[in-house]
Amino acid sequence: MGFWFTTKARNRRFEREHVLDVKLSSRQINTARMRLVSWVLGVSFSAFILVFLLWRGGSWMLDRLVYENPSFAIKVVDVQTDGVITVDQLRRWAGVHIGDNLLAMDLSRVKRDLELEPMVKSVSVERLLPGTLRLRVNEREPMAQILQPYAGPGHEQILYTLDDSGFIMLPLRPAQRSVQPSTNDWLPVLTGVNYAELTPGRPVESPQVRAALRLIASFERSPMAGLVDLRWIDLSAPDVLQVTTGQGCRVTFAASQLETQLRRWRSAHDFGLRRGKAVAALDLSVANNIPAVWVESSSLPPAPPKPLRPSRTTKRKNV
Repeated sequence: MGFWFTTKARNRRFEREHVLDVKLSSRQINTARMRLVSWVLGVSFSAFILVFLLWRGGSWMLDRLVYENPSFAIKVVDVQTDGVITVDQLRRWAGVHIGDNLLAMDLSRVKRDLELEPMVKSVSVERLLPGTLRLRVNEREPMAQILQPYAGPGHEQILYTLDDSGFIMLPLRPAQRSVQPSTNDWLPVLTGVNYAELTPGRPVESPQVRAALRLIASFERSPMAGLVDLRWIDLSAPDVLQVTTGQGCRVTFAASQLETQLRRWRSAHDFGLRRGKAVAALDLSVANNIPAVWVESSSLPPAPPKPLRPSRTTKRKNV
């Protein structure tokens, strides 16, 4: 019996020692884990500090060596435009100043600001190191004009101009033009327009207006160009364009097949010349048996010289 009791006691002692060993191993593992976590946190914090210092140092060096370096200050603004807007006006619209840092200049912002102006069609912007900013401007060319009555002081009119795409513009002020004086006498006037559709800086959606612009473009390439001039185009009647020339001739066009109708107008004009007659009225919207009114050619005033359009030759200016 003593043997068994002794054995049992020894076994319990062994078990207690084994439990103590397990507790000791857990503390060591926890300590090792804490050390690992502290090391990882220390390394991460050190890496963060290093990256932050490198970033701040790099930004400081970039500012000192590039963005604040007087060697990259804009000394020349090289502007080329195919229209009549002054270089100073283009530079103000672009927000560009002599002395600005060329490398810090946001070229997309310069391009966007210029193209927000209705008279500017497209712009290209280029850096030329160390100190030149190059701007290439393509202006919108007015093709027609609209006079909107204005019930304000003095009952003045609002003048809009349109390019070949129907883009609506307000005329430039004299101080914004490099060519003086400004005149819109050569622009045909569109009447019978829905004034509610006229928003400067946006294209007009009216099919009648777009047809009138196509007629003007086709007329300038037609056999009638130089013989008469288009003064008024009435759009009040649906599907037709009623033209009045500077010589008092009234011609009605259908909104389609304009080139064919212009050739028929030239044929009628030549037919009348051979007989000493001139066209007073002509309805080209009719396919056959065209209605025409003839008068003695001597009774109509001669075609006045057409005012010259502003030159579209490219101008180079450095500022």
